Amino acid sequence: MESAKPDHIVIIPDGNRRWGEQHGIGREEAYRIGIEKIADAAKWCREEGVHILTMWGFSTENFQRDPEEIRKLFGLFQRNLVEAVKRRGEGEKYGVRVRFLGRTNLFPKEVQALFREVEKLTADKKDYQLNLLLAYGGRSEIVDAVNAALHEGKKEIDEESITSHLYTAGIPDPDLVIRTSGEQRLSGLLPWQTAYSEIYFSKKLWPDFTKDDFLEALRFYENTRRRFGK
Repeated sequence: MESAKPDHIVIIPDGNRRWGEQHGIGREEAYRIGIEKIADAAKWCREEGVHILTMWGFSTENFQRDPEEIRKLFGLFQRNLVEAVKRRGEGEKYGVRVRFLGRTNLFPKEVQALFREVEKLTADKKDYQLNLLLAYGGRSEIVDAVNAALHEGKKEIDEESITSHLYTAGIPDPDLVIRTSGEQRLSGLLPWQTAYSEIYFSKKLWPDFTKDDFLEALRFYENTRRRFGK
């Protein structure tokens, strides 16, 4: 029996820097193209009836990169968020709820303020959701969840204690994880939530990933028998 269409897809959009190097394009421009492509992925999901899309945008390990590269990345996030808020102010309505998940307190204050504004502006959307993992690390998430449970006075930690305190609390676990660039690992992505997710690896670098590639990942999922350990 084939699996139904996934309700929640996670994408690791890997390969922006390599794509830039191959095309003689600077890192900042390559990242800009990669960030803008997130809107394409959200559109594909809506067109195919996938209600939740989670994109990994920036990991906790990325903070170990060159400070100038990080500064430029923060600038890109900020410019894209300012543009999104501006469009909303001019009357363009969001068709999707947007959430920012991770240790977002590590971002500059002005970027954090934009996170909150976008979340507030899109909070009324119910049918489709875009989650952006920023300053995210899988081990960090579990540590934060355990500490949050202990802070509430928990004397013993069980699965429910952790699940209810994850950044993704209230969001269904992913059905399908897609990673681009040919790398075949999850690199700490949602280790708790992806225990029974199907995983699809694409050789395409993220900026080259097309809707046809996305549909191929959906076909892979639809022909997979999900047993959930049974």
